[in-house]
Amino acid sequence: MEKNLEKRFVRYKEGAEMYSISQSLFERLAKASGACYKIGRAVIVDCQEFEKYLESYKMPPEYFE
Repeated sequence: MEKNLEKRFVRYKEGAEMYSISQSLFERLAKASGACYKIGRAVIVDCQEFEKYLESYKMPPEYFE
């Protein structure tokens, strides 16, 4: 499966694959980021908002020293 990081909205399963994390972790982070949209019975995640939130987990370089 080709990774398409240009896609703005994804479902949980596709997002988990894109970011190489489990679906449950992706769902939890997506909900915490406020990037979820419910359309009928489907939930889609705004990747731009998700990535902004993900940046808050960035470790400083001194962590690796």
